[in-house]
Amino acid sequence: MSVLDSFVQRHSHSHEGGSDVDITSAAASGAWWAQWNPNEVTIWDDSVPNSWKKCAMDHVYFGENEYSGSLKARISSVFVVFFVSSGFTLLPLILTRIKGLHVPRYAYLFARYFGTGVIVATAFIHLMEHSYMSIGSNSCVGMTGHWADYTWCSGIVLTTLFVIFLVDLLSDVYVERRFGVSHAQADHIEAAITARANAGNVAPPVNDLESSYKRDGAADSITKSSAEHSDLASGVSSEIGVKPFESQLGAFLVMEFGIIFHSVMIGLDLGTTGSEFSVLYPVIVFHQAFEGLGLGARLISITFPKGKRWWPFALCLVYGVTTPIAIAIGLGVRKKYNGHSFTMSIIAGVLDAISAGILIYTGLVELLAKDFIFDPNRTKDLKKLAYMILCTLTGAGLMAVLGKWA
Repeated sequence: MSVLDSFVQRHSHSHEGGSDVDITSAAASGAWWAQWNPNEVTIWDDSVPNSWKKCAMDHVYFGENEYSGSLKARISSVFVVFFVSSGFTLLPLILTRIKGLHVPRYAYLFARYFGTGVIVATAFIHLMEHSYMSIGSNSCVGMTGHWADYTWCSGIVLTTLFVIFLVDLLSDVYVERRFGVSHAQADHIEAAITARANAGNVAPPVNDLESSYKRDGAADSITKSSAEHSDLASGVSSEIGVKPFESQLGAFLVMEFGIIFHSVMIGLDLGTTGSEFSVLYPVIVFHQAFEGLGLGARLISITFPKGKRWWPFALCLVYGVTTPIAIAIGLGVRKKYNGHSFTMSIIAGVLDAISAGILIYTGLVELLAKDFIFDPNRTKDLKKLAYMILCTLTGAGLMAVLGKWA
């Protein structure tokens, strides 16, 4: 069996022109890999590097554009993905801005911890795996040149993780020294605020959402019966009131940009892919919806100062427009773009590895560890804790299932 035969077998499902490998133009380009003809080289030929065989079979060398039509459907995806991404991200914000609307507390908890599971699963299933497929040791790039000298995919993930760790640590040190509030002091402040509220005193409002809830006629102290059906904002613990705005915003931006890197690549794929488009389209819609819901639920826990309360809407729209713009760019280059090319494999692999490192740190440290492991109040309501765990596992499970297609 020749390498070309293996190539056709592996890619005949991707596009109709998979068997028309342009060998003449490749040879004319003077590329080093054009010295071998995939029609003549067998997969058992020891005189040809295995890296060349892998690249040829993976549509990197001698490959073609995979675009397979469905232009109207692809154009519709720009608008559908935009409305779904933006809508699900804005939903928690809109619900907390509607006066008199009392959303069950467990609805907020579902959105928040379902999103936590989605983000963690995205890091491992969607980002890390895609990075290994692009630049891992068994990929075309990973078997070629200096890319084969080291496990660059793991190295990039590790480096990114520690960079985010140092940024997080140094920013906390700066905030503590600048504002003179440590985590221990913050715990005392939180306890004092809680004690005053339970005693019936009017404590300083944690944020504008809680104060608006009180203006709607709610009692100053939330009783056990009313807590079950309070505003979404009341589900946000008082921890957000003692952490400086800059720290809250910084942690969120790191998480959002980690997701955005991946959104760019899946947008390009949707605009240029072959026959997989019919499967990829609905999967990406659900993918963007789940991630958007998680981002929105995390965003409402940030206390935005007066004069910056429009920022959450802007941050939601940044996420909402990223994938549609990438789809539109993909449509613009749909006749020339080759997502399997050597250069695009490197770009996609590096970006996915960086995103994976960001979301692994954010998901495990900022979300799971702080919300579960280091929460001193987690044992006070075991029913709530079990519900939070169930929501997290549900989000992770659904996102892991989507990883089969995207």
